[in-house]
Amino acid sequence: MGRDPRVDDYIARSAEPLRPLLEQLRDMAHRALPEAEEAIKWSVPHFTVRGKNVAGMSAFKAHCAFGIHGDAMSRRFIRVTSEADMPREAELSALLHEAADRILGGRPPAGARAERKPRPEIPMPAEFAALLAAVPQAQAAFERFAPSQRRDYLEWITEAKTAATRDKRMAQAAEWIAEGKTRNWKYEKPRKGA
Repeated sequence: MGRDPRVDDYIARSAEPLRPLLEQLRDMAHRALPEAEEAIKWSVPHFTVRGKNVAGMSAFKAHCAFGIHGDAMSRRFIRVTSEADMPREAELSALLHEAADRILGGRPPAGARAERKPRPEIPMPAEFAALLAAVPQAQAAFERFAPSQRRDYLEWITEAKTAATRDKRMAQAAEWIAEGKTRNWKYEKPRKGA
């Protein structure tokens, strides 16, 4: 059991009603992860396994917090203001084991988002391609746009319900593109110095 005297000092400097709560959280962490070492990181006590942060605890004015690491999506914080708020040991132990397994095994956290798949390309309507080709300035500007900016225009055009609306949108798009404007140019903040 790797106890760090700096953690003893941290607990001793904490407000009186929080000291026994911090000691209890510390003991529970060590019972759950007997191989854990203590360290002071970011000025607060942490519990590490094989050099990797698994959990940390901190004292505030009226409460203490116990944070279980993972990544930004899976980090959990337990707020404790009194003995009544103390987590059940079996629950805390399970959370610490899960975090340690995930961190040491390099697995993504439960419920993590899968890597986003690219959205399918929107085919360029032949009429719009011809309209852009007829105005070289518009064609060049459209090619300089980011894929998302080109997509905004193509969605706007292809989602038109009628041919008349589609033709009107293509004409408007060609005009705006020739001026170097993105589809939502009205809502963009002006750049400094522009």
